[in-house]
Amino acid sequence: MKTALLAVTALLAAAPAEAQSRCITTPEAEAMTLVALPDIIQQTGIVCATRLPATSLIRRTDSDFLARYQSAADRAWPNARVAIVKLSDPMIDSLLQSEFARPLLTAALAPLLVGRINPADCGTIDRFVTQLAPLPPQNTAGVIVTTLRYFKAEKAKGKAINVPDLPLCSEAR
Repeated sequence: MKTALLAVTALLAAAPAEAQSRCITTPEAEAMTLVALPDIIQQTGIVCATRLPATSLIRRTDSDFLARYQSAADRAWPNARVAIVKLSDPMIDSLLQSEFARPLLTAALAPLLVGRINPADCGTIDRFVTQLAPLPPQNTAGVIVTTLRYFKAEKAKGKAINVPDLPLCSEAR
């Protein structure tokens, strides 16, 4: 499994220059977000386990909340896969057809994002997730991508913001 993860990572990193200059649309970014959210939620629960009660949504691995996100991730995978191929190399598409590709990608991505969590922020994260919980998962992904787009614009204005460099296409006004 580790070898497959390395192969997928190497293909993503070794994408041709023209592929690296491509961008993804908001719906594609939202699909990628939806696919990653179940693992991100679960790993956040692990990071915050000592800071939050066991009843916290992000700590409960058997909840309807997490099941809704998993179902949305399943539906979003085909669109997310297209976006990943668009950002990398068409040759990667055959690797992404494997039943192991998605779990490998999300298992690699989630720790990168969750590893940035300061345990002192777990209470705020818990409140944020609890407030978003009534929304459909697609809306939560939309909030995340819109926030990312906003932070990227602020960074482009010279503000000191640490934001992932997801190549989002410009939005038509």
